[in-house]
Amino acid sequence: MSSTQLLVSLDLLRKCEFLPSAEMEKAHQICQDHEGSSLYDWVHALIHRIEGDDANAAYWYRCAGKTRHPGSIAEEWRIIKSAAEA
Repeated sequence: MSSTQLLVSLDLLRKCEFLPSAEMEKAHQICQDHEGSSLYDWVHALIHRIEGDDANAAYWYRCAGKTRHPGSIAEEWRIIKSAAEA
């Protein structure tokens, strides 16, 4: 799996400082385009966490085979970024 688009989506989230924005919508679309890939589904979950949509985030965490990180959004973002770069 190419991680190029995944890294783009993560960079978009960082660029908007983890706040709802046009950049976050672009990241969301990238994740939707790669639905079924666990890393993209994990980013998808993070996006819904940022939006405060906990039920939708929980669904995407399950799809990704992950649980919600107990720390901050920025901490979870760093964990996902490390996994994407591995």
